[in-house]
Amino acid sequence: MKDYLDDLSEFACLTLWDALPIEVKDRTKWIVADSLAVIAVGMQAPEMKKLVRAHITAQSHGNSWIIGTGLKASVADAGMLNGCAGTWVELDEGSTLAKGHPGIQILPIVLAYAQDSAVSGRDVIRAIAIGYEVSARINYAAQIRPIVHPHGTFGVIGAAVALGVLKSFDVAAMRCLINVAATMGLATSYETLNDGATVRNIYTGHSAHMGLLAVRLVECGFTGEHDGVASIYGKVLSEQFDPEKASAKLGLQWLLAQNYFKLHPTARSLHSAIDALEDALNKLPEQRLQFDLIANITVRTYRLAAAKNNQFVVNSFGAKFSIPFALASILYHGHSSLDCFDDVAVANPGIQRVARLVTVSEELAYSERYPAEQCCDVEIDLTDGTRLSGHCRVMKGEPEFPNTLEQIHEKFVALGRKVWSRSTLEHLWAGCLALDQLDNASDLFGATEQLCDGMTDLTSTKEKY
Repeated sequence: MKDYLDDLSEFACLTLWDALPIEVKDRTKWIVADSLAVIAVGMQAPEMKKLVRAHITAQSHGNSWIIGTGLKASVADAGMLNGCAGTWVELDEGSTLAKGHPGIQILPIVLAYAQDSAVSGRDVIRAIAIGYEVSARINYAAQIRPIVHPHGTFGVIGAAVALGVLKSFDVAAMRCLINVAATMGLATSYETLNDGATVRNIYTGHSAHMGLLAVRLVECGFTGEHDGVASIYGKVLSEQFDPEKASAKLGLQWLLAQNYFKLHPTARSLHSAIDALEDALNKLPEQRLQFDLIANITVRTYRLAAAKNNQFVVNSFGAKFSIPFALASILYHGHSSLDCFDDVAVANPGIQRVARLVTVSEELAYSERYPAEQCCDVEIDLTDGTRLSGHCRVMKGEPEFPNTLEQIHEKFVALGRKVWSRSTLEHLWAGCLALDQLDNASDLFGATEQLCDGMTDLTSTKEKY
């Protein structure tokens, strides 16, 4: 009998360009543009620079860009490194319904493969969109254990499906691929966030690498379980998996069309507290308060956000996963850009003092309303007796309050200027928005070799992209 995996496999193989809704095509192009800037700035982290130097050898030569370095590598190496860099600054897009970040686990390997195989821009968009939708729906249908970090799990399926689309897998091969890829995820730990452990950033690189390997395995005749998805997402990573939920209204309602783009460099679950803080500050004439007058801050929110309650942040990575630190640093700086979460901010004794005045607790009613609503209350008590209150019901960026293309462009420029010149940035932005017009996706970077005077050299090579 036909089942949900047959539905997902047929959807992946038979959904052609003309069947993609305009909104899906557009948002996929936005994901490409947004991810390029996020990857490029993430690649400038000292650890990423060292990893590139240590990982790239003469055997790694290829046609695929290690974004933000001026270097090329093999499909596998570029996909892994770009995937790893893509989560470093915690600004990659995501899906609340899918409970994770599908795009950054799919796009790096698709772009790497496209550059090596002369794939059209339309096929790149189609592959990313379909890989995103299939993998997002699988995680949407599961109730992943709270200890499991979503990166490096369902992303392997998304990367594999996207490559299977580019390679024109038939329905039987696609079903086999989904089952094989389902078993190739990592045993990821959410505790990496509380510990500030940057090994977490390899999870998305793993998705890219294992997605490619899964395709090769199926091409060589390897097989998976009859329903590896139900085994992994119903018994191992999760104890509940609803197959009907995975395929309901497939092709009619797209989770990709309901994604969000991050405007704050933190875990998504912190954004509800940041939005509630903004709501409180909007009630002040100048939208700022005197930092030294803060007596305490109380946060009540849903379970997933309430778990981000670390008052004792020790490094920049951990700062992005702490509501106490995020609120303290934003109040100190007056904005929420990358420097609010860098090592200088972490070392600031004033920010650390206020972070320890922030208490975070779960509001059961809010947990019950999640994920449809992402409620949060923030109350700020000042030493002069003043109390400020703010509330978030639905985070900015969710379908009810969607991001605009202008916001994404502003973010693209703000991040990209740390790596590239303004002319390079505008060239890349225009190319991403016109990606569907390119016969060869590599032409996205066609003139970049002459434009990328802002690139960061990691070796003595002068090659640019």
